[in-house]
Amino acid sequence: MTERLTLPSPAKLNLMLHILGRREDGYHELQTLFQFLDYGDEMTFAVRDDGVIQLHTEFADVPHDSNLIVKAAKKLQEQSGCSLGIDIWIDKILPMGGGIGGGSSNAATTLLGLNHLWQLGWDEDRLAALGLTLGADVPVFVRGHAAFAEGVGEKLTPVDPEEPWYVVLVPQVSVSTAEIFSDPLLTRNSSPIKVRPVPKGNSRNDCLPVVARRYPDVRNALNLLGKFTEAKLTGTGSCVFGGFPNKAEADKVSALLTETLTGFVAKGSNVSMLHRKLQSLL
Repeated sequence: MTERLTLPSPAKLNLMLHILGRREDGYHELQTLFQFLDYGDEMTFAVRDDGVIQLHTEFADVPHDSNLIVKAAKKLQEQSGCSLGIDIWIDKILPMGGGIGGGSSNAATTLLGLNHLWQLGWDEDRLAALGLTLGADVPVFVRGHAAFAEGVGEKLTPVDPEEPWYVVLVPQVSVSTAEIFSDPLLTRNSSPIKVRPVPKGNSRNDCLPVVARRYPDVRNALNLLGKFTEAKLTGTGSCVFGGFPNKAEADKVSALLTETLTGFVAKGSNVSMLHRKLQSLL
């Protein structure tokens, strides 16, 4: 049995995000397009035989047992009946509250990594169903393919959009998703997209006007990046991104903007680097 494993935990972008309405349970019906970035955190797992689950990386303001990584490990342990435990370390570079999926990605990497190390043999459907109980964005990371998502984000249809290079700007604010979705001015009546693949003109994010109004730092990032390409918001932010046809152009724009803003350049990918790594282990 492999005792130790290091895996990537990639970021995602929402290439568009339409809000169709509010459900009776308070959640919103969405349509969104997920694509991964070849950029993310790195997680290391080491099996222990005493059943203890221990995250060794501390997160400010997040108690150990409330961390989504620990919750994912405990749920998988409970539902599988596995007697093994795990030590977990994370090299964290994805921002919290950035809209690029940091917590959801970490939870999915934990589920897939432990399924491998504990030799549980769970299939993707079962892992994705467990992931959904942790958060609406977890299943797309479990499945590892770019997808058109509906419902609260859990109904996934694989898609293969173009894979440009992206400049991603990271305003130094954490946006509250709950705050944005409860804003009275949020658009909640977008018409559903029924055409597949999603037409290119449908790249709007319904959250953008509300986030830009509430967060001047996000508005500033959108304006600056918008001088070079179409600047978009991912999820409810705070991260802002724009696509470029090649790395050289993306690097050039990033160099100009990151003199005053935090950001990075990454390649878009329709198959997550986590799944490419797991495939190489087979």
